[in-house]
Amino acid sequence: MDLLLISALPFLGAIAIGLAARAPRNIHAVIAGLLTLAAFVLVMLKAPAVLAGEVAVTRIAWVPAIGLNAHYFMDPLGLMFAGLILGIGFLIVVYANSYLSAADSSARFLTFLMLFQGAMLGIVLSDNILLLLVFWEMTSLSSFLLIGFWGHLPDGRQGARMALAVTGGGGLALIAGLVLLGRIAGSYDLTQILLAKDAVQASPLYPVALVLILLGCFTKSAQFPFHFWLPHAMAAPTPVSAYLHSATMVKAGVFLMARLWPVLAGTDLWFYLVATTGLVTMLIGAFIALFKNDLKGLLAYSTVSQLGLLTMLFGFGTRMAAVAGVFHIINHATFKAALFMNAGIVDHEVGTRDARRLGGLAALMPITATLGTIAALSMAGVPPFNGFLSKEMMLEEAAHTGWAGVGWLVQVVATIASLLSAAYSFRFIAHVFFGPRRSDYPRAPHDPGIGLWGPPAVLVVLVVLIGLLPALVAEPFVKAVSAAVIGGPARAVELPYFHLSLWHGLTPALFMSAAAVAGGLVLLWRHGALDRMWQALPVPVAKAMFDRGIKGLVHTSRVLSYGFHNGSLQRMLFVLFAFVIVLGVEGMVLGSRLAGGFAAGGRETIPAPPVAMLAWLGLVAGTIAVVVSHRQRFLSLVYISVIGLVVSLGFVFLSAPDLALTQISVETVTILLLLLALHLLPRSPPTSSSTLRHARDAVLGVIGGAGVGWAAWAVMTRPQGDTISAFHWLQAKPGGGGTNVVNVILVDFRGFDTFGEIIVLGIAALAIFALLQPAGRGISGRRLLALMDGIIRSPERHPMMLVVAGRLILPMAMVVGLYIFLRGHNMPGGGFIAGLVFSIAMLIQYMASGFEWAEERRRTERHALIAAGVLTAAATGAGSLAFGKPFLTSSYGYFHIPLVGEIELATALLFDIGVALTVVGAVMLALAQLANATQRAEQAGGSQHPMDIDPSREDAREKAARANDAPGQGAGAEAPQ
Repeated sequence: MDLLLISALPFLGAIAIGLAARAPRNIHAVIAGLLTLAAFVLVMLKAPAVLAGEVAVTRIAWVPAIGLNAHYFMDPLGLMFAGLILGIGFLIVVYANSYLSAADSSARFLTFLMLFQGAMLGIVLSDNILLLLVFWEMTSLSSFLLIGFWGHLPDGRQGARMALAVTGGGGLALIAGLVLLGRIAGSYDLTQILLAKDAVQASPLYPVALVLILLGCFTKSAQFPFHFWLPHAMAAPTPVSAYLHSATMVKAGVFLMARLWPVLAGTDLWFYLVATTGLVTMLIGAFIALFKNDLKGLLAYSTVSQLGLLTMLFGFGTRMAAVAGVFHIINHATFKAALFMNAGIVDHEVGTRDARRLGGLAALMPITATLGTIAALSMAGVPPFNGFLSKEMMLEEAAHTGWAGVGWLVQVVATIASLLSAAYSFRFIAHVFFGPRRSDYPRAPHDPGIGLWGPPAVLVVLVVLIGLLPALVAEPFVKAVSAAVIGGPARAVELPYFHLSLWHGLTPALFMSAAAVAGGLVLLWRHGALDRMWQALPVPVAKAMFDRGIKGLVHTSRVLSYGFHNGSLQRMLFVLFAFVIVLGVEGMVLGSRLAGGFAAGGRETIPAPPVAMLAWLGLVAGTIAVVVSHRQRFLSLVYISVIGLVVSLGFVFLSAPDLALTQISVETVTILLLLLALHLLPRSPPTSSSTLRHARDAVLGVIGGAGVGWAAWAVMTRPQGDTISAFHWLQAKPGGGGTNVVNVILVDFRGFDTFGEIIVLGIAALAIFALLQPAGRGISGRRLLALMDGIIRSPERHPMMLVVAGRLILPMAMVVGLYIFLRGHNMPGGGFIAGLVFSIAMLIQYMASGFEWAEERRRTERHALIAAGVLTAAATGAGSLAFGKPFLTSSYGYFHIPLVGEIELATALLFDIGVALTVVGAVMLALAQLANATQRAEQAGGSQHPMDIDPSREDAREKAARANDAPGQGAGAEAPQ
């Protein structure tokens, strides 16, 4: 359970910070820092055992039927990434507390940051690829919130949308690829998949799965041609850039390639797709970075280049290249996070991060300049810093790798990319910290407090230590992680011999590295002339291309959408039903081919009694009457109620009392609410469709109805095979504690379905609220007033007999509802039916006494009822998890109560309470909006009296008409006072 706790701590931190949103900002930082540090300590406590060969495992069954389980494991690769996520995460929390201004909401920022941190931990610790996908999408969503944190800036909003569009699209491809990989391997657990290399690579689906998985990795790690989103994400606050775009989010794709390396690498397809993409990205990113004036833009493109380097190394498919990739992941995280924070310090203290307005800061900001210079020299690959070691290992592997038979291509391109990397690193140092001082700095430059320079200083210390003492500080760890990458969690593989040190003799890699550094200095010297040439070139702008692509997609979707969804309900329904019918016909035809013909079965039928035939004829007659009288809405509603009543009687005839009770209750509530809805519609429906359209709809209806009827007949006349109903009959009492099989299915066997249904019901009620709440204002309000114009209102809006009867019915109906609720587990009834009965009792009060009178006496908030119902049902389900049972597993027992005797109590009763509360809340919320819409439009209070028989409340038009018709009231006559 330790791994579950580690991954859960950031989410707990997000919740705690959200709850303490009004607390001082230092409290938010303390919460985030302590929980991040606690998770880091737990990871470090496991490090000795994991590095010694043990694999930490936590396995919790979640939805085993589909292979989705909360399985976690930590090997050295997961340990390395978890350490980077939490270690750098802690430094970012400290840095952000000093960086963010007083106007920025630290609670909101740190909540988003902790959500992202938890999602990243989930990715690197997941043993189940379906669980990994859940966390993968969470990183896309939480990074969207972080990148768009400064939502008042257009660049922030667009950068967030661009990142979400690109990484989200890649995530969809990754879902398909990982599901295919799991199907090929026969398991969705990574520890099992990593053992199935031969089966995976021999499968004909391997190329498809590989391409889809790489699309997800390339989009996440900003590989060409998906690299453009990362620089535009620099609109985020610098702590976000330092965390997401150096050590965490952009490394997720690299992590997944490293994690799946044992099962996917080693083929030509892997080499040409991965190594080529990485090589091209490394070159393009380095070239663009050289000419970026914005410091964060320069670092963003340098990150693209460095990620390309990592992708290329893992794409080579050799063991030593994988070792170099592992080592560079560590080195890049240290110097790049430090550089991003260094750029943030410059921007924070000087007021700009434009390199053209900087220079000479070394004397004014010596601490910042020292830290930035060391980190940039490491990025350039200059000894004795850690970046030099892993860059030299990369060049050594490039020198021994050919591409399509060309032995020199990879090493030449890699050397050029390294040269460009050295050039932009030297430019960062020279154009920011050295050169003459300026007199036009936006602010007076000075070193910040330790809260800003302390976190990058920690990382710079690691840069120096790893560079000077690599064999002591990094080599054992790199060997353990490399073994996990090459051989999987079992690490049953022999590592290639290597020794980390600053000097390996006069090797080709050393000469390539020296050439890169020398060439970088030359490019720095001639940067002004090169920059002018670059500005003159017609370079394609990725952002503009992306915007044009999005605009084209939006235009195409708008054309297609408006073609079907043009406001015509008839057209939408026609397209919907036509499509469904086509699918149904296709299924019937295909099924008939597989079955050797499509015909009714030979199952013996049961003769229909005369009563059933009469009911069927009534059902048909009611249906025809609805069609014929569709322009008379009230009459049509009456016929619809007749249809519902006949269906209820059919359930009674077929011995389904639960369904009959549900149907009649739903029918009553629905008809009452529809009567209120009629009040919001025009009195005269619009002109009917043309004869041609009527004929078209009739043909469609006949085909659809005949098809459904024939399919039902064909299924019912076939011999009945094995069904799950026998299991339900046998297990209802011993498994669910009830003899009413239908209710036990709803609250236990299929309780998750019921839980989803009450959530949908609550959402539907909230949608009605959202749609009708503003209906009394603006254009819709004026339309409602126009509909009310000319309506003759009864002087007896609340007849006394109805009011008195309603008062008497209320307690009896509540008792009946309570009785139905309590007996539901063993006899027909239950929470849903009881909720409807309670709702009908309330509806009668509103109808009899008026909305205002009943509303004045309401004591419970409708929204709160819905929330209480859903939360009660959820808590009941979650309670079973605490006892190691699946979600919503029922428990029951027998208890003796004095004077009552022995009774049975089941946890399903609590679930049914949640169902009933949700139903009552949803019906009451819909009632309030439908009943009160026109009154809000009139902006006139109603009567507070339940027995309103007041002729003075007659419609004003009727009063005027009577006054005009009275004797002696002619033109110019004096109106009565």
